[in-house]
Amino acid sequence: MSLKNRLVTTPYVKFFAKHYYPFITRISGDDLVFMNWGYEEDPPMALPLEVSDEPNRFPIQLYHRTATQVDLKGKKVLEVSCGHGGGASYLVRTLGPASYTGLDLNAAGVDSCRKRHQLRGLDFVQGNAESLPFPDQSFDAVINIEASHCYPQFPRFLAEVARVLRPGGHFLYADVRQGDGVAKWNEDLGDAPMRLISEKVINGEVARAVEKNVPQLFKMMSRVTPAFFVDKLKGELGRKLSNGKFSYRMYCFANE
Repeated sequence: MSLKNRLVTTPYVKFFAKHYYPFITRISGDDLVFMNWGYEEDPPMALPLEVSDEPNRFPIQLYHRTATQVDLKGKKVLEVSCGHGGGASYLVRTLGPASYTGLDLNAAGVDSCRKRHQLRGLDFVQGNAESLPFPDQSFDAVINIEASHCYPQFPRFLAEVARVLRPGGHFLYADVRQGDGVAKWNEDLGDAPMRLISEKVINGEVARAVEKNVPQLFKMMSRVTPAFFVDKLKGELGRKLSNGKFSYRMYCFANE
């Protein structure tokens, strides 16, 4: 099994999450605030953005489309695995939640978020997605974007989401799996202690974003990775999304 496959489908993700992401934080400085593959519709979404947000249009559109499955205005929101906080900042500035907490395992990333994204109602904490450091029924919504494939015990994460959600709260979720990982993903989601509201395969939208844009992640990777490998990886992502070897999906669950 290749390293790329292991990173998405096996417990090797534990090492990857603990060591790779802090490394990314150290080398990226202020350049990298999003780490997802992006999202674009046909015709284009044409989402109105501030000038400062425009370079991150495609990753922002993934956040926007996932988060706006419900109305977050006035709600208490948790994002699990907030990365470098770009999505948290955008959603706080545009959707009007009462409060927004970004949690991430990467302590260096959390420190970076606290320095870079200083907005009213927005805070960041270090913590584990499989053991959320919050009381029961603390949040109206939980958001998770392109991160759960790195969780060694995904069902435990789903149980924690249900625990911290208030009755009637929502889990807004987007992620990817490949190969035999898809069947287990389906099984785990089917057993989740929440009710499925909607599910959408967004391979085409993500592939379109990968094709149209060289994300900040690839720009950062080129600092420590040969350019030909970065180009190869970009092409491979697009192919696997287009031929179905990757399954990228968006979900909305309700906690009842």
